[in-house]
Amino acid sequence: MACDLTAGRTEPCKDAVGGLKNMYLINYDEVADYIYDLTDTDEIATFVASSLTINAYKYELKGANVLDQTVTSSRDNGTTFVEQSLTVVLKKQDVATHKEIKLLSYGRPRVVVEDYNGNYFLMGLEHGVELTTAAISSGTAMGDLSGYTLTLVGMEKIPANFIDASSEADLATAGLTVVA
Repeated sequence: MACDLTAGRTEPCKDAVGGLKNMYLINYDEVADYIYDLTDTDEIATFVASSLTINAYKYELKGANVLDQTVTSSRDNGTTFVEQSLTVVLKKQDVATHKEIKLLSYGRPRVVVEDYNGNYFLMGLEHGVELTTAAISSGTAMGDLSGYTLTLVGMEKIPANFIDASSEADLATAGLTVVA
């Protein structure tokens, strides 16, 4: 059967850490297709542009940011899907970020997420992601957040794909132009 298991898993070393380092937003229509790693069909090796370039707009992240993925399967309906949810906090309000959040709320980008373990993941492979909430807060006390809390959600058939990259240079090799 196509759904038979193919491998087990041993207990890994305790050398991983939590947290997200960067997110890169990509306009949905800039990606035409993907080429997968020859040895692992779930890892993306190359992004194929629909025009000249694929711009990946970089957002540096610090603090409480999380990518959660929930697999839901229904025996009764014979369906399985994955909800990909990214929550990020962007500190300090400014006019340029207000404008980008407005545009983000209108579109459905794809998102590359980099974690602190050197992994890169692609959210919204087929359908893109939606900005479901954007809380813009001035804070109450002097030490409170003055900034943005964004939640982006995607619904896909599979979890966010790994990307065959361990640096921004590798992202460029894979076909993305990083714009800071």
